[in-house]
Amino acid sequence: MCSYCGCRANTVIARYSAEHDEIINAMGLLRRAASAGDRDGARVAGGDLAGLLEPHTASEERSLFAELRLDAEFTEHVDGLCAEHREIDGAFARVAEGDLSAVGMLEGILRRHIDKEENGLFPAAVIALDGPAWQRVVSTA
Repeated sequence: MCSYCGCRANTVIARYSAEHDEIINAMGLLRRAASAGDRDGARVAGGDLAGLLEPHTASEERSLFAELRLDAEFTEHVDGLCAEHREIDGAFARVAEGDLSAVGMLEGILRRHIDKEENGLFPAAVIALDGPAWQRVVSTA
């Protein structure tokens, strides 16, 4: 995760980054359970991961992403990240249906997505958005 630019000083970015840490930790538990062939453990870990992913992506999309999408410079990138959210949902659905062979794919998609946010979008957002924009982000996060 990013730790070089100071964007975590922003309360919304700090929250999303902390949630990313929790998501990656939950993903690790799911990967270990799947690697061990522990279907019950994978089901529990998957439930925990779902409980983190769903509110996180919904909040990003209705707050930070919605605000950034208003700037034509960010629209395409934000749309791509939203599409990745759907891709993560699809990979997660396969795992939730019992396809433990899809765990590696899910983890890869998830890690690449988080990297794009942490090392690209979040630092850019801190620079690009002004005070009123951040107030709107905070009020909808």
